[in-house]
Amino acid sequence: MCVSTYSPLILHETCEGIQRFDVRDQMLADRQIELAGPIDASSVACAARCLLHLQKCDPQAPVTLFINSPGGEVQSGLALYDVMRAISCPVHTVCIGTAASMAALLFVAGDRRDMLPHSRVMIHDPLIGSMGGSALSVKARADDLMRIRDITAAVIAEHTGMTLNQVFQLTAQDTYFEAEAAVEAGLADRVIHEL
Repeated sequence: MCVSTYSPLILHETCEGIQRFDVRDQMLADRQIELAGPIDASSVACAARCLLHLQKCDPQAPVTLFINSPGGEVQSGLALYDVMRAISCPVHTVCIGTAASMAALLFVAGDRRDMLPHSRVMIHDPLIGSMGGSALSVKARADDLMRIRDITAAVIAEHTGMTLNQVFQLTAQDTYFEAEAAVEAGLADRVIHEL
């Protein structure tokens, strides 16, 4: 399942004639979800609904989450992370392009983390939006940003085996890992050549 403006239709012949259905329906039936594009409230709501539905169908069977995203809203991403951790189904993440920023955090949180050979992961500190207003409101925003930085770094450290200091050093700037380097750094488990 994915959030996209276009999705191909599959034709399937049944005893009732030829039926058409969205390829995303087949993916969901195969326990596969796609997280493509920016992470926001809408994409997270779709992915969370799919995860919760699949858990209800079979609480033990694994789910595959394909990720190709530049990242996005931290709070939305953390909401999906919480759902991934709260369900009983193992969530297998596969990077099929780029898992950057918040998408990298979701990727590394997978119970098994695979990367295609030319995919990459990028981690960095949460970015600051527009800052304006009184000195107290700017300070409150800065304090909140540092709190979120600590939370996201702790999540990355927990799932990679890195220390917090290592994560902070890597996230001080945009740090890219090609597939093999991501495995070496503990951000991924393996590079795969077949899906």
